[in-house]
Amino acid sequence: ARIIIWLGFACNLAVVGFIAASVALPPASFWPHQEAYAQVLSYMPRLLVASFVAYLVGEFTNAFILAKLKVVTQGRHLWSRTIGSTLVGQALDSAVFMSIAFIGVLPPEALITAAVTQWAIKSGYEVLATPLTYLVVGYLKRYEGMDVYDRNVSFNPFRLKSSQP
Repeated sequence: ARIIIWLGFACNLAVVGFIAASVALPPASFWPHQEAYAQVLSYMPRLLVASFVAYLVGEFTNAFILAKLKVVTQGRHLWSRTIGSTLVGQALDSAVFMSIAFIGVLPPEALITAAVTQWAIKSGYEVLATPLTYLVVGYLKRYEGMDVYDRNVSFNPFRLKSSQP
C-alpha cells in the first residue's frame, strides 16, 4: 500500500508540473483568454498542496487501520475493516483538505458542511463498493494462494521497502 500511495502522490506531482507549464507557456495566437486561464489556475497550488497533504494523511491512516483491524479480527469481518478504516481515513482526508484549501475563503460553517459532505459521499461509496471488495479480495486470495497479516510491520510512510520477509 505504501508504494501505491507514493505512486499516486507522484502522479499528482506530475499534474502540478503540467498545470504550471500550461500557465507559464505562451498562449496560442488565437487564444484570447490566457489571463482568465491563469487566474483560474492560480488557485491550483493551494488546492494541490491541500490534496497532497490530505491524500498522504488519509491514505496512510486508512492503510494502517485496515492492517491493524485485520490482525485484531483475525481476518474476519472484511466489511468492518474496509468501512471502519475508510470512515477514519476519509474523515482525516476531508478535514485536512478542506482546511488547507478553503480556510479563510469559506465561512467556517460552509467549511464544516463541505468537509462532512465530502466525507459522507466517500464513505457512502465504500459501503456501496463493499460487495465488489469481497469479490476482488476473494479472487486475489484464491489466485495468490495466500492471506497476509501485517504483524511486526513498520508503518513508517517513508520506508519504501517491505519489512516482511
